[in-house]
Amino acid sequence: MSDSTGKLKLGALVALVVGSMIGGGIFSLPQNMAASAGVGAVLIGWAITAVGMLTLAFVFQTLANRKPDLDGGVYAYAKAGFGDYMGFSSAWGYWISAWLGNVGYFVLLFSTLGYFFPIFGEGNTPAAIIGASILLWAVHFLVLRGIKEAAFINLVTTVAKVVPLVLFALICLFAFRLDIFTADIWATGTPELGSVMNQVRNMMLVTVWVFIGIEGASIFSSRAEKRSDVGKATVIGFITVLLFLVLVNVLSLGVMTQPELAKLQNPSMAAVLEHVVGHWGAVLISVGLIISLLGALLSWVLLCAEIMFAAAKDHTMPEFLRRENANQVPANALWLTNAMVQIFLVITLFSSSTYLSLIYLATSMILVPYLWSAGYGFLLAWRGETYEQAAAERSKDLLIGGIALIYAIWLLYAGGVKYLLLSALLYAPGVILFAKAKHEIGQPIFTNVEKLIFAAVVIGAIVAAYGLYDGFLTL
Repeated sequence: MSDSTGKLKLGALVALVVGSMIGGGIFSLPQNMAASAGVGAVLIGWAITAVGMLTLAFVFQTLANRKPDLDGGVYAYAKAGFGDYMGFSSAWGYWISAWLGNVGYFVLLFSTLGYFFPIFGEGNTPAAIIGASILLWAVHFLVLRGIKEAAFINLVTTVAKVVPLVLFALICLFAFRLDIFTADIWATGTPELGSVMNQVRNMMLVTVWVFIGIEGASIFSSRAEKRSDVGKATVIGFITVLLFLVLVNVLSLGVMTQPELAKLQNPSMAAVLEHVVGHWGAVLISVGLIISLLGALLSWVLLCAEIMFAAAKDHTMPEFLRRENANQVPANALWLTNAMVQIFLVITLFSSSTYLSLIYLATSMILVPYLWSAGYGFLLAWRGETYEQAAAERSKDLLIGGIALIYAIWLLYAGGVKYLLLSALLYAPGVILFAKAKHEIGQPIFTNVEKLIFAAVVIGAIVAAYGLYDGFLTL
């Protein structure tokens, strides 16, 4: 698990990647996908996603090996490639995405518990928010006891959450019927889904949401026992999760028809298994989801604190976020993170549309850090930096970096203008922390180019604020 110095071994790093990627998304995948695409579009979408996300995983692996001095993954790559403000924005965007996702996880967790205890309802009743708040601070104090201990618990929950997924895949494999799977491949019977291209685009944000966490090992690069393990953990974790996601999605489409799946309540995996084996199937998946969400919450609390701490260590974030407690846990970063989660949990009491909006907003916030990481991988190969004795590798990495960059840009397009504007609204206030960090080291806040970029962010934020006020943008 980890050596005497508290460094993380390969198994713990893989568990961080798998643990942060397998959260709640996979358990709702059959319904989420069927609601936006037919069988043919689903297969095309997975093929695009597999290639795009695999190239992104390879970019993280290459950067971990070629730039071993850069700790903290996504934010460090943006800073090295595109300057301080881009680095800060990546760390800030990633942090917001991570804790917004955690709020979504809490809502889904208590919504699932509502299956057994009706008092929790859809996860946003007063009882659910009180329960979520108690759990939030229990996780908080667990993490304060040490990263290594929390990473070990994450390893245990990762193993526990994979068991029901394997059982689901095996049972559905025997129940799979080709006539159901091929009945309406292009969803011509449900014209409201639109063209195949439209279906592929609509399922893309769902696929990004279930893959967030692919960068988990690179965020913890400074705590890894061996640097080479960071890249290995990223690729192993990605391939494992991709296999589970495609199996769950494709096998479900051979057990129930696309229109039937689209009408299911989430977690829809529970309803699919109940359809095959009866009530115990729904109970098994619900218990698996609860364990899965608890593990994912732990992974993401760790990632939230670590990204702020890593950015504070090199003065991208203010100094107060650098403080560690006696157990070497970034305590101030942890308090700030969980205070934000608590505030937003209370907000879910008053906003009915919060869960899905939070998930889409969390996804759009992470697209920018992914874009800069892919851009930096491409830039290194383009310039030939660190490739002085490796011409063949340079050509390969240039191609992989290019595909990852095109994919990252395409994801921004798939996300749409609405979420870009809402992201700007969340990116703009971060400048207060950026200015404080710059003031602490006596540097001017922006370079000339950064002034233009910040101006564009502010304009986007003003449009979004007016849109929310006027009603042409909604959360």
